[in-house]
Amino acid sequence: MLGSHLSVGSAGYGNRVAASAAATASRGVLPCDTMKTFLVGGDISVNRLGFGTMRLTGKGIWGPPADKAEALRVLKRLPELGVNFVDTADSYGPDVAEQLLREALHPYTGELIATKGGLVRTGPDKWTPVGRPEYLIQQAYKSLRALGVEQIGLWQLHRIDPKVPRAEQFDAVKSLLDGGIIRHAGLSEVSVEDIVAAAKVFPVATVQNRYNLADRGSEAVLRYCEAHGIGFIPWFPLGSGNLARAGSMLDAVASRHHVTPGQIALAWLLRRSPVMLPIAGTSKVAHLEENVAAASIELTDDEFAALDQGTHGDFAQA
Repeated sequence: MLGSHLSVGSAGYGNRVAASAAATASRGVLPCDTMKTFLVGGDISVNRLGFGTMRLTGKGIWGPPADKAEALRVLKRLPELGVNFVDTADSYGPDVAEQLLREALHPYTGELIATKGGLVRTGPDKWTPVGRPEYLIQQAYKSLRALGVEQIGLWQLHRIDPKVPRAEQFDAVKSLLDGGIIRHAGLSEVSVEDIVAAAKVFPVATVQNRYNLADRGSEAVLRYCEAHGIGFIPWFPLGSGNLARAGSMLDAVASRHHVTPGQIALAWLLRRSPVMLPIAGTSKVAHLEENVAAASIELTDDEFAALDQGTHGDFAQA
C-alpha cells in the first residue's frame, strides 16, 4: 500500500504547485533515460519511478473510483511518461485496480505489472491476512485472469499471515514459480530475517515495505536489499509528517527548486538507493505528471545530506 497527496501548510505551496505544473507541461514527456533503471529479478528492466494503483479505487480502498474516466486517463498516461513499473494487488477494490489496469493498458506493451495476494477484504479499510497455501495459489490464478496475462511478471506476498507457518506460505510461492504462473516473486512488510528465510525457498526479487523521508523503520531491510540486488519498493513514499511544515528543511529545498515538497521527497528516495523503486499513487493526471517530474530533480550533495541527516531518527518507527 502506498501514500497519497502530501498535505502542506506553507503559504507558498500553491504557487509552487502551479509552477511545477507549468514546468511539467513545458517539458512534455519525460525521457526514460532520466529516470534510470533497475533490473527486477535480474532480467526485467524498469524505470525506477513507478506507479501504485491503490488510490484508483473508492473510499477506504473499496469499490470503484469516484471518477472512472479520470482513473483510466491516469493509467493511459503512464507509458507516455515513461512509467513502465506498475504495482497493484487483488485486494485493491478488491479486484477493481486489476480490472482498471486491464481496461486501460492491456496487452501491457513494455510494462511490468506487479500484483500482490494474501489479504482478504471484508469492507472499507479492512485488511485481513490469509496465508493458507491454497488461498495464495488461488489468488495468483485469479490475478492472472483479471490482468489478462499468461504469466505474472512479479507477484508479491502481500503479508505473511502469522496464523499460518511461513514456510508453508513460502512453499506456495515456490509452487507458483515452478509452475510458471509467476516469473518473479517478492515480499511485503517483512524483516531481514523473513527475507533470509524466504530466500532459502525461492529467489526474492523485491521487498515492499513502508519507507519515506520521515519513516525509516525499514533501514536495515533496505541495506540488505542493496547488498543482495533486491528491488526495494517503498510504499507510502510521499509520507513526510511535520517535515513539510512551512519553514522546514523539506519546504526550503522545494522552494529552492521551485517544486513541491512531494517532488523533493520522491527525488530524495530515488537518490537514497539504486535499488529504490518508489510507487507514488494518485487518481489525478495532473498529480501523476507532477510526481513523474520528480525524477528529473537533481538534489545537491548538501541538500541530500541535510534532508537525510536532519530527519533520520526524529519519527516513530513503522
